[in-house]
Amino acid sequence: MAKPITTLLFDFDGTLLDTNELIIGTFQHVLEKNYPGKYGRIDILPFLGPTLHETFDSIDPEKTEQLIEEYRAWNKSMHDELSSEFDGVSETMRSLKAAGMKMAIVSTKRKDMVMRGLGLLDVEGVFDEVIAMDDVTKTKPDPEPILLALERLGATADEALMIGDNYHDIVGGQNAGVRTAGVAWSAKGEAFLQTFNPDYMLQHISDLFQLVKGEKG
Repeated sequence: MAKPITTLLFDFDGTLLDTNELIIGTFQHVLEKNYPGKYGRIDILPFLGPTLHETFDSIDPEKTEQLIEEYRAWNKSMHDELSSEFDGVSETMRSLKAAGMKMAIVSTKRKDMVMRGLGLLDVEGVFDEVIAMDDVTKTKPDPEPILLALERLGATADEALMIGDNYHDIVGGQNAGVRTAGVAWSAKGEAFLQTFNPDYMLQHISDLFQLVKGEKG
């Protein structure tokens, strides 16, 4: 019998905050400026999830730092305008917290940008920890950030669930020994996430209520 879920670990972008158009738009801006006509929207989708260093190293390692600088500048200027919460997120997060869940964000973004995004949600005081790329030497799918979140929350892997919209979240959770849930609203699609065999697939963020009650979703 699996232990009840007491601890929820959330990816942020594309899971709680809809930044898909912001991220795609930022890549389009930077790549069109530097490599006109080479990258369409379909080419950019694989860049959602990995760190900026990983992505730009794969495109043009000699220009990685320049491209990251351009990306961050445009992304920051357009962040609030092109970001919004997915349906029901703030309400669901507050209810889960009120029910006594331990909750953390585990993101591959820099902490300042995660905190800026959190400011667009109505979730003040909900998350006990925010683990960002600044806090670790290796990001998801390495288990380090998930294990660090568990350590700081005083939780064990067998009572935790990692929720995310990308394979980094599912594979990272599996590597850390926690249960995993994909989100069907992933920009890459539910079918893509299913190939990584998450334990659950959320059709709406409120599906978490059934999971923490121990009912399989």
